[in-house]
Amino acid sequence: MRNIPLARCQFVIPFADICDEIGAPTASLLEKSRLPTSLEEKADDFMPLLRAVEFAEEAQRSQGIVDFGFQAAKRLQFCHLSAKFRAVIGCSPTLFTALQQVCKWATLEDNVLNMWLERADDHIKVCSKLIGTSGIPHLEHSQWLQNIFSIHIVQQFAGPEWKPATIAFEARYRPSAETQARWPNTRFLSGQFASWIEVPLSFMGFPGRVSEVPLDFLDEDVGPAGGEIIGALRLMLPSYLDEGVPSVAEIAEMAGTSVRSLQRRLSVAGLTYSELLEAARFEKAAKLLLTTDVKVIDVAFAAGYADPAHFTRAFRRMSGTTPRRFRDEARSR
Repeated sequence: MRNIPLARCQFVIPFADICDEIGAPTASLLEKSRLPTSLEEKADDFMPLLRAVEFAEEAQRSQGIVDFGFQAAKRLQFCHLSAKFRAVIGCSPTLFTALQQVCKWATLEDNVLNMWLERADDHIKVCSKLIGTSGIPHLEHSQWLQNIFSIHIVQQFAGPEWKPATIAFEARYRPSAETQARWPNTRFLSGQFASWIEVPLSFMGFPGRVSEVPLDFLDEDVGPAGGEIIGALRLMLPSYLDEGVPSVAEIAEMAGTSVRSLQRRLSVAGLTYSELLEAARFEKAAKLLLTTDVKVIDVAFAAGYADPAHFTRAFRRMSGTTPRRFRDEARSR
C-alpha cells in the first residue's frame, strides 16, 4: 500500500485561474478529477497531487494551453509558500542554511516531496523528487512548481532578477520555444534523475534578512503528519468536507490497494474511515469556531453537515458541549 501523494490546494489555484480567464469549464474539469472546486478558501488544505496533475493535463489538452505548468508556475510567488515554510527560510542567516532547512521541511508543501543538495564543480544542484511517483506521466506540471519555488527561495538572497543557468526536469519534457524565449540564458534538461536548478557555489554565503521567529513555531512537529496512509487522510479530508468526501473505494484506489486492505490497515490503528471522517469534521468545525466569527450554521455546512441539528449532536459527542458554548467558553478564557 503506497502513501497518497498530497499537495497544498494553493498550488492548483493558478491553474484554475488560467482556466477561468480563458472561459474553460473550470468547475467541471476539477470535478472530473475529483478535486474540490472552492480552492481560494482552502489554500492551506491538502488535495491528492496526482489528481491535480490529471486536472492540469486534461485542461491543457482540452483547452489547447501551451506549457500549462509553466503558465501556472510563473503566477506563484514566494508569499504563496506556507507561512511555516517562509518562517524557516526567514530565520536562516545564509542561503546555504536556508537551502538546508528547505530540504529538511519540504513536506510542509507536498507530503511526498524529497529535496536535497548536490555539489557539482562550481555550483550546487537544488534537487527535488516526489517519492513514489516514478513513471507517472505528465509530472512536468508539478516539476515546474518544484523548480520555480527553488528559484524564489534563492531570489530571497540573490535578488529578484536572478535566474538559474540550468533548469532540469525528471519528466521527459521539453519546454515550448515561447517558454524558452523567456529564459534566454537558461538551458533546459529533461529525463534527469530528479528535477533541479543550478545555483553558483559562490552564492551560498549570501546573507538573508533574518527575522525573529518564535522557537515553538519551528518545533520538530511543524511538518504535516502525512508520511503514511492515515496521516495522509487526515491532511486531505478537510478540503473535501463541504463538497462530498471521497468514498473508501476512491481512497483505496489513490493508495494503490484494495478496499479490504485499506480497512485492515485502519483497523490495525484502531480506526474506521467513518471515525477518521468524523474527527476531520470536528477539527474543521473547532478551528472555525475558535478563529473566525462564522455563524454556527455555516460552520456546520463547512464541516460537511447538511443538518445543523446533526452537527450539534455530533459536536457535543466529540467535545461534551455545544458548538456555541464551545466558542463562548474559549473566548472567555
